[in-house]
Amino acid sequence: MSKFVCIHGHFYQPPRENPWLEEIELQESARPYHDWNARIASECYAPNAASRIVDKENKIVDIVNNYTKMSFDFGPTLLSWLERHDAELYRTIIESDRVSSSRFSGHGSAMALAYNHMILPLASRRDKETQIRWGIADFRKRFNRLPEGMWLPETAVDYETLDLLSEAGVKFTVLSPLQASKVRALGSETWTDVAGGKIDTTVPYLCSLPSGREISVFFFNQPISNDVAFGNLLSDGKSFAERLVSAARETNSPALVNVATDGETYGHHHKFGDMALAYCIHHIESNGLARITNYGEFLEISPPTSEVQIIEKSSWSCAHGVERWRSDCGCNTGICPSQKWRGPLREAADWLRDELDRIYAAEASKYLVDPWASRDDYISIVMDRSPEALEAFLKRNSRSAIGMAERQRTLKCLEMQRHRMLMYTSCGWFYDDISGIEAVQVIRSAARAIQLAEELSARSLEGEYVRRLASAKSNLESIGDGAKLYASQVKPSSVDLMKVGMHYAISSVFSKEREGHVYCYSVKDEFHNSLKSGRLCLVIGKSKVTSEILLEAIDLEYAILWLGDHNVYGSIREAGAGSDFARMYGELRDAFKRGEVYGILSIMDQNFKGGKCAPCSLRNLFKDKQIEIVSKILEASVSKANDFYSEVFSTNQPALLFLKSIGMDPPKALQAAAEVVLSSKMLEALRAPRLDLEEFSSIVDDVKALQIEIDRDAIGLEATSRIEGELKEFANDPDDLKRIEALSSFLTILKRLSLPLNLWRAQNTVFSIIRGYYGYLQERRMQDSYAASWSEAFERLCSLVGVKA
Repeated sequence: MSKFVCIHGHFYQPPRENPWLEEIELQESARPYHDWNARIASECYAPNAASRIVDKENKIVDIVNNYTKMSFDFGPTLLSWLERHDAELYRTIIESDRVSSSRFSGHGSAMALAYNHMILPLASRRDKETQIRWGIADFRKRFNRLPEGMWLPETAVDYETLDLLSEAGVKFTVLSPLQASKVRALGSETWTDVAGGKIDTTVPYLCSLPSGREISVFFFNQPISNDVAFGNLLSDGKSFAERLVSAARETNSPALVNVATDGETYGHHHKFGDMALAYCIHHIESNGLARITNYGEFLEISPPTSEVQIIEKSSWSCAHGVERWRSDCGCNTGICPSQKWRGPLREAADWLRDELDRIYAAEASKYLVDPWASRDDYISIVMDRSPEALEAFLKRNSRSAIGMAERQRTLKCLEMQRHRMLMYTSCGWFYDDISGIEAVQVIRSAARAIQLAEELSARSLEGEYVRRLASAKSNLESIGDGAKLYASQVKPSSVDLMKVGMHYAISSVFSKEREGHVYCYSVKDEFHNSLKSGRLCLVIGKSKVTSEILLEAIDLEYAILWLGDHNVYGSIREAGAGSDFARMYGELRDAFKRGEVYGILSIMDQNFKGGKCAPCSLRNLFKDKQIEIVSKILEASVSKANDFYSEVFSTNQPALLFLKSIGMDPPKALQAAAEVVLSSKMLEALRAPRLDLEEFSSIVDDVKALQIEIDRDAIGLEATSRIEGELKEFANDPDDLKRIEALSSFLTILKRLSLPLNLWRAQNTVFSIIRGYYGYLQERRMQDSYAASWSEAFERLCSLVGVKA
């Protein structure tokens, strides 16, 4: 067969972790999910691992793993997040590469990606080298092989970047046809102009590099890729397949139709896009229309017969080359009119980079044989922060055996460089305003690098960096400029060991089991006592807080007084030779026993003063814990309010029903009471240890009769979780016929609410039962009345979740 099809997905999210905590904090804009990684994983990454093929009745007839049949790359920082937060999905992605290798003649479908999506043509040669080496090292550790290909961030390219890829052993990359300049047959001296996308994208090309090295380049089909990403081609998988096959030229030699888009196209940007992709591949394969392949396999089948010259400093997402990441070039998403802030943000980053590099070279050379080679090797620690990995790293790179203080400074140098690179993540410039979460994130990375640099040297960098940010004007009057944004959104998020101690101390007031870890910090108690009397609670403690990344530690003493509600007053100090903790504890304990609140506060004021002391309150909690504790504090008040609303609702329910029956709108206050009560009752029923279907059905009756606006998102998530839990228990004991019937009744009731249910996991479970226990019982159905009854009940359940038995 001469027709080949390759579909590539570039799966990537920018690093979203708080640079001081190394975890993503709550992102309100991603609701109802915790953060955008979680949301997009649910909408795209997971569905592509188990995508549905449906029949004409829209019932699932097969579930397939798209990753095993497509070409893909995953951002290293995204894979790191998946490994921590969705280990099962992470393992599936890694395993997909192994499966694809067996399908595609020993060529795995996964490609590597430059580490944190830096625009490489705008980077220094040294940064290009590190980004490529980190990307390869991360890939090798995860996929247990060297990559054949590497995806370039935004396909931004220049010859130096290609040369470094080739030097690193990368065989090929993929570019837009608009990035090709000239082509000629190998051995020919005549070049043909192909600028403007005129290049033949059905074959690979050889690109000769200044060093004498070579690299192969594929160019994707631009019209089809655009229709996949920005058109409606994913509305129908068969049409998608036919469009791909029809684009293959008629020839006796192998011809490749390849498309490349953001992987998030398949499910996040286009709902059910993963299903269109799955059916597209299924249709092509089942009808023998073309051979599905990946770039590595096709390169072996059809090596380049022509060479290409590229357009330097070009990309797939900016018509002006790479200007989108340094100027107001006109490329935007259409939300804000001006991107003049991009230039000052880039200039501030470049100035800071140069200052940080000077500090790094001076400080790191005291401990490391070759600071820049050590930076390249530091990826081994980023991927494995164990003591053993650190020892091996230091053995390879340090000048001599170094003590703890020198280790801490060495790690601080290297972490400064890591955050220095993270501040160049491309998304910081891609969108429309400097106030976007992506731009704020790169500025936070810069702030973390500045903090580390100022701790390493006598240099003060923050003032000049912020002064330069003042030229980055926001489109939003409320934001102002980059300097004001730094003061309002970046500076408050910075963390030191004292702030970690504050968080730990306050959290311990509200938790019986204290945390041994606070994000990337460990906490060990030397002393901790909690005194309680009525609503009052006094916690007095002495703990060591240690950075698990930098190995720095601090001994802290604290006293936290909770007066009930949100009234938390506390103080914390660095433990020192002059402090008399035992005496302070005794005085506070005695004052608490006497019930002298003002006495306690006075003793705290006397003992916690000076430069190494700080007051603390609920405001000092990190965001997720703050929400958790404030919600806990408000539980009693919310419960009282619900009781009040419940009384109002029960008293006036008959009147509300009458008003609805005569077409009269109820008073807003009574309508609000009904909405609060019925939403609350529904959530309580869904969270109960045992689901009472009769009670739940009665609540739904009331909702429908009164035409109540319930909290659909919250209830939909809770109902989804309940369905998954019930099905998981059923899968463990599939003989339970009553459970099947109860599940079917539950799903039938839920249908009346038209909730936004995500049945993806539920369908996976049902489909696994079809392939297992259901198939077993089918063989006995004609002779066994139980098997017949069970099968009929299960088939009804299948229909309710959209699966064909």
